Amino acid sequence: MENAVEKIKVWFRFVPREGWLPQDTEGLWATRLGEDTARVQNAPFLQDGVAEGDVVRFETGADGLHWAAGRVSSSGNCTIRVVPVPSGPLGRSARAVHQRLSAFGLGGEVFSAEFPMVAFTAPAGADFAGIKRLLEQGEREGWWHHEVGCGTEEWWSA
Repeated sequence: MENAVEKIKVWFRFVPREGWLPQDTEGLWATRLGEDTARVQNAPFLQDGVAEGDVVRFETGADGLHWAAGRVSSSGNCTIRVVPVPSGPLGRSARAVHQRLSAFGLGGEVFSAEFPMVAFTAPAGADFAGIKRLLEQGEREGWWHHEVGCGTEEWWSA
């Protein structure tokens, strides 16, 4: 019998940002790789410095929760967060944000209907320069606000 892939939730702690969401933890789904390592399986909405596909080390607390203790290796993927401007041409539509970025084949998840932030994974080897141009155009034209939650050297130099 093959070993089943064990999915776990790895929790991250951080200081909430002023004027941002009030959470100070975020749980990300991950595939357990070893006793204390796991590969992140989704794009983080709040945690900076980690992207889908990265390997993290964790410690299991007395409460049974797995708490991130640092990144072991980078996947080369980047995390991009986009929030549509409610009064802009896209309105509050996370779907419109997805459609604008669809040419780049980015996977993304929506935070909530009330707060339609989309967290995208820009995979290693993607057209980072093209994605950055479109993100900047969207800012200039009032479509959205964006931030890079996790960028690689390739992202920053594109």
